[in-house]
Amino acid sequence: MQHTNPFWRSFRRLTITALTGFSLMVGTQAMAADDSKGTVHLAYVEWSSEVASTNVARALLEKAGFDVKTSALSAAAMWQAVASGDADATLAAWLPTTHKDYYERLQDDIVDAGINLDGTKLGLAVPTYVEIDSITELNDVADSLNNEIIGIDPGAGLQGLTEDVVEEYDLSLRLRDGSDATMTAALSNAVLNDEPIVVTAWTPHWKFARWDLKYLDDPQNIYGGAEQIHTITRKGFQEDMPEAYAILERFEWTPADMEEVMLLNEEPGSDPYENAKKWLDQNEERVKAWLAK
Repeated sequence: MQHTNPFWRSFRRLTITALTGFSLMVGTQAMAADDSKGTVHLAYVEWSSEVASTNVARALLEKAGFDVKTSALSAAAMWQAVASGDADATLAAWLPTTHKDYYERLQDDIVDAGINLDGTKLGLAVPTYVEIDSITELNDVADSLNNEIIGIDPGAGLQGLTEDVVEEYDLSLRLRDGSDATMTAALSNAVLNDEPIVVTAWTPHWKFARWDLKYLDDPQNIYGGAEQIHTITRKGFQEDMPEAYAILERFEWTPADMEEVMLLNEEPGSDPYENAKKWLDQNEERVKAWLAK
């Protein structure tokens, strides 16, 4: 599926802006690193799912004796950071559909270290009290939805797919850019007031555990079927840091695991990094398998 030129203009603009700051930060972090096994740089998109997996991977690598630095970037900049070698790895590659364009353009400069989570889903979701079941019905209730779909960050593959959905289904709704946080805040407010809303959605996500939501049918299958989240590394990472690569290659968990950590992260005042360490302490057998101990 091909995206429009404006998407790739956005890709380039977001990449240049984010990577400028990222490179300066990495340089500062590298000078500060003082460890025996080296520093692993993980890039991620600040979605609740990727916050969970990245912090668990960070805590896991630290148990093995590595220093770990993490950087939250746009999806475009995240992929480019790994491809250029400014980051070592990301655990946030949604394939084969969501991040198809990034993968196809950068596949010669990256290494796919395998699936870290299977059983994902993408689409548009509404609270169950909204009396429609298909994307084809959205125009019928557009006025009640304020003629808009609440989306996430503009560099996300899900946003690009939703642009295609708006076009292919000839929807009269406008796709709003935002973030995971702004989307869930809008959803929370709508549910609290029993108001209709439609949002871009993916599984795993803690919002499905908190509220009664349903995916809208996608008869044209634009969002595709089930996806997997892959771990992607820079070229040469396996040779440079074979133990760290092996740990990331072995790391695989379930949607239920991820949602458990995501719910911990939604507790007021909680720290995703501390939650990740707590979760690992409660799952010692998994840790041993991932560390091959």
